[in-house]
Amino acid sequence: MPAGDGSQTVPDGVEYLVVATVRRPHGIKGELFVALETDRPKAVFRAGRILWLGDAEGRPVGGTLTVERARPQKDGMLLKLVEHAGRTPELDRLRGHSLLMPANEAAPPAAEEIHYRDLRGMEVFHAEARVGTVRGIMETPGGELLVVQRPRTSDALIPFVKDLVREIDRAGRRIVIEPPEGLLDL
Repeated sequence: MPAGDGSQTVPDGVEYLVVATVRRPHGIKGELFVALETDRPKAVFRAGRILWLGDAEGRPVGGTLTVERARPQKDGMLLKLVEHAGRTPELDRLRGHSLLMPANEAAPPAAEEIHYRDLRGMEVFHAEARVGTVRGIMETPGGELLVVQRPRTSDALIPFVKDLVREIDRAGRRIVIEPPEGLLDL
């Protein structure tokens, strides 16, 4: 197992969010350069925050790391961890791993926001016809796309924009779309 503090076991039934991916150690003072997977880095990477070490797929592997300090960097962030005072082989072994936080510690979405994780599994409707089920989000240079699994045909890619997504019913786990003509025929 890569070096976190190594003393933690993963609690059962806890949902985790991937908040960063370790790219590489930075310098000789025990810092890591990470690619961000959150749009709220100041809240997530505050001093004292305990993060779980995850594998490349975002599954916790048991160790924890404590943020000592964080500073923005082009295309990511530099993290100094309490557990690592310098560049060591243990720090090098963190490369490629995910950093996770429990989902219940994440800030709730604002009124007009929704977490991507909450979209998965929602049913998608056009008028009253069921289109399919959201199975993921695809991020592209042009914006986010809902990947909608449809019965007996290929997945539909629906731009996740207000002009097409008319309603999101969180409680009912339902999304209503108004796609342009032909989009669902692709």
